[in-house]
Amino acid sequence: MRSLLANGVLAAAVVLCAPAELARAASGPAGAALQAGEADKALALLNTLPATAETHNLRCRVLLTLERWDAAATECEQAVRMDGQSSNYHLWLGRALGERADRASFMSAFSLGKRVRVEFETAVQLDPRNADALADLGEFYNSAPGIVGGGADKAENTAAQLDKVDPARAHQLRGWTAESKKDYGTAERELRAAVTMDPHPAFAWMSVASFYRRRQRWDDLDAALQSGIKAAQRDRQAAVALYDGASILTRANRNLTLAAKMFEDYLASTAKTEEAPAFVAHTRLAKVKAQLGDKAGAEQERSAALALAHDYKPALELKF
Repeated sequence: MRSLLANGVLAAAVVLCAPAELARAASGPAGAALQAGEADKALALLNTLPATAETHNLRCRVLLTLERWDAAATECEQAVRMDGQSSNYHLWLGRALGERADRASFMSAFSLGKRVRVEFETAVQLDPRNADALADLGEFYNSAPGIVGGGADKAENTAAQLDKVDPARAHQLRGWTAESKKDYGTAERELRAAVTMDPHPAFAWMSVASFYRRRQRWDDLDAALQSGIKAAQRDRQAAVALYDGASILTRANRNLTLAAKMFEDYLASTAKTEEAPAFVAHTRLAKVKAQLGDKAGAEQERSAALALAHDYKPALELKF
């Protein structure tokens, strides 16, 4: 059942990966394994460490990549209990609760939606310059109904706060807010303005491409994707934008050969991240290869995904 959060509070954070989040990789071997998409290794390492707020937070984040929403929320709740003054711990708890809300019954989603808002607001109150928290809070305000605390005016106020710390994402938030109002001209202008403000413009180009997919403007989508690919080729830190672009193509069922290459290029890069887990990329690439008639290649990608995350359900359920 579709949740009260409508478009999903993690749209900005997961579908189109945020540069500020990518720049702040978790420390230590477990954090490195998380960023590399080695879920099994990350959990094994975390199981050897003392139960601190940071280990609970990292375990939450690994479980989120595995789409184990309830278990992830439990771990993030424990991190907040142990250190309630961490802006990032509240941010990740809000994200975990948001994923639960997106899959909950109506009444449960109503209660969870209010909790998501509180966690994001707390994250911003604790650190008003936390761009990730501001971006997620703004997207929540934009996508959630007023009954749980959403509202376009609140999203616009949050965009003004984002102007001070991440102007590119401020433009993106204004673009998404305008799109929600069906003001597509303003939405396009704001999303394209983000390209000029973003130090890693490949991400912003993929956001523009995603907008064109939703509007079914296929020639414009292709042009934005090509701009994003070129920007990613010039910026090693932006390789994950290739994952974003490939995901856009697969959702549109368009140019799957290019989508496969983009997934492959992302997986071959040294800039993989938890926001686009390697085992998820392998799983998506397996589906694309199967659609292209390469059953052997699809099975190879499925095996690669399970080697990193042995119980990742979408990979286990793949049939060719």
